[in-house]
Amino acid sequence: MPAKKKLNKPLVGKALVKEVNRRIRLSRNHWDAHNNKACRREREKALTLYQTLTEVQKEQVPQTLRVWLRYRSEKYFGAQRTKPKGEPPK
Repeated sequence: MPAKKKLNKPLVGKALVKEVNRRIRLSRNHWDAHNNKACRREREKALTLYQTLTEVQKEQVPQTLRVWLRYRSEKYFGAQRTKPKGEPPK
């Protein structure tokens, strides 16, 4: 008998807030480790999830995480910054 597949359910409520917090913290850890590509990837995922939160849920995200996400988003990853270079073609 084949193994059962786990279906990914959309996150709602406290689970969504918890996932946003986890992704922002993970992005911060990558930033501190100077792993820019991973930081950018996790920050994008965190920002996408953060934008789906309601105002009440956004207040549940710790202020230090919200400030870090906004600061990094604007200063280091904003439109005025140059895009990261990809791998050279082979």
